[in-house]
Amino acid sequence: MARGPGWLAAAAALLLLLAPGSEAGCAELGRCCRGRDLACVSSGWRPDRSHGACYCDQACPRTMDCCHDYPQACPEASCAVSKWSDWSGCAEPCRATYRVRRRHIVQEPRNGGEACPPLEEKAGCVEYWNQEGAEFPALITTGGYGKARKKRAASSENERAGYCVEFQITTITEGCLQGNSSYTQWMRYLSEGHTVCVECQHPALDSRSLHCYGDGSGTKKNQLLHWQAMGNPQCRGTWRRVRQLDTCSCPSVHSFLFI
Repeated sequence: MARGPGWLAAAAALLLLLAPGSEAGCAELGRCCRGRDLACVSSGWRPDRSHGACYCDQACPRTMDCCHDYPQACPEASCAVSKWSDWSGCAEPCRATYRVRRRHIVQEPRNGGEACPPLEEKAGCVEYWNQEGAEFPALITTGGYGKARKKRAASSENERAGYCVEFQITTITEGCLQGNSSYTQWMRYLSEGHTVCVECQHPALDSRSLHCYGDGSGTKKNQLLHWQAMGNPQCRGTWRRVRQLDTCSCPSVHSFLFI
């Protein structure tokens, strides 16, 4: 009985399938490569059902020339990192600066897995080395900065929840009204007689007292306390602590943040 060209093609494919080494692939190559590596080549079946040279590198899923066993021999693994370290102290005392926390890589990404997230995070802070009983101003900024800070921060189970403190402003300098740049507009919401809400978030907590500097904890009732606006040394004044709120519900206006 005569056999057509189709039969011959099927027979050839069967011979290739049964031929020694036709299923070599990535397992026989014994390695998986980063990026596009033309030296990371084996032989075997490809996703398009063709047979021949095939690859075991990260780029092969996009170029559609992986070996048939690439998913099993080179499984995808995303980066894994450790938990955040504790926050460091402020980089410099007695001035607005930053503190740092870090984490390290536990597992590098492999075979197209997700890249590693940032391994270092900085947060604004102010820390004073002082004699017992000395007073320093609270350093504050707009509450909008807190939203950005929360997005950047990766919360940890051992982080203390923040809190809010309400103050009534008693005096304010004219310097708070003189800034025209976009990052000083928030200072115009500071007015004498107004009650403001200031949030203490985890990055600003002192590691020893677990309070934000200048929050007025431990002071006498109706004691005048000093504050200063971050980014404008001419914007400062005094206020009286009204109460502490362990559950924050600061309004969008008259809402600020300890640094």
